Amino acid sequence: MLSRRLLRIKVAKALFAHLKSDADNLIASEKTLMASIDKSYDLFFQLLALPVELVRYARQRQEIAKAKKLPTFEDLNPNMRFVDNAVIRIIANSDAVNDYLTVHKLGWERHPDFIRTLYGQLVESDYFTDYMTQQEGSFEADRRFVEDFFKELQCCEALDTVLEEISILWSDDLPYILVLVLRSLASLRSAQSELKIPSKFKSDDDPAFVKTLFEKSLVNYDKYQDYIEKFTSNWDVERIVFMDNLIIGTAMAELTEFPSIPVKVTLDEWIEISKYYSTPGSSTFINGVLDKIVESLTAEGRIKKSGRGLL
Repeated sequence: MLSRRLLRIKVAKALFAHLKSDADNLIASEKTLMASIDKSYDLFFQLLALPVELVRYARQRQEIAKAKKLPTFEDLNPNMRFVDNAVIRIIANSDAVNDYLTVHKLGWERHPDFIRTLYGQLVESDYFTDYMTQQEGSFEADRRFVEDFFKELQCCEALDTVLEEISILWSDDLPYILVLVLRSLASLRSAQSELKIPSKFKSDDDPAFVKTLFEKSLVNYDKYQDYIEKFTSNWDVERIVFMDNLIIGTAMAELTEFPSIPVKVTLDEWIEISKYYSTPGSSTFINGVLDKIVESLTAEGRIKKSGRGLL
């Protein structure tokens, strides 16, 4: 399931694109926003297919080595631990994964150079060597290896490059989707024949959350900016970058339009997002402005929270 933070980031990016391009079709921009969320879910399956493709490549290399005119003992008796990894086998045989990949035309067949590069990096890694030289294998050892593989992808320049080539909508999604992959692997058991696939959204409320947050932020953008000016009059205008104002305005929409979301959650999420999507000093600035805005909106009765744990 896609995290609320990733959904918020998608909304912020869609707002930025709409406002900077002077677009005038809210419905079209909203469709683009929802398509970007669909692509994030696609990335989950694309990543799951990666170790499967690496195993396929490794098997091909083994067959080529066996076919040599003068094969060595190692060529004829290769270490099969990686290609027989039980966790990767479950992924490879999972109908849910394969059906999704087929329907959405995903996979790595069109990127042989990347697979060759990644395999070379894999076999040179310490965790691969440790795994291949273990005295005894187990399902837990197989899973730890696959988890290590996905963790290492967080800092893989070759993967970043190829994902950008495949879809610009995958920009910045990798860390969030890798967490989703690791959570799915954590619940996997040796008796299973299928990988349990998480739903795209955590709850039925999430699509409405995305659309409402986008629509309210956009429709009320100018009104929010006028409100923000009251609390930034003493700041150097050049310091208040466009993204800061956009984040504060979107946070205002969330504060006033979603009574079930605690104020602290909204503030923490948007301040954290600002650390990655605005200037180095933005989070401190946004934090200070939002504190004043929350105090003012509460006094005006515009922030009304209800529900368990909110009163």
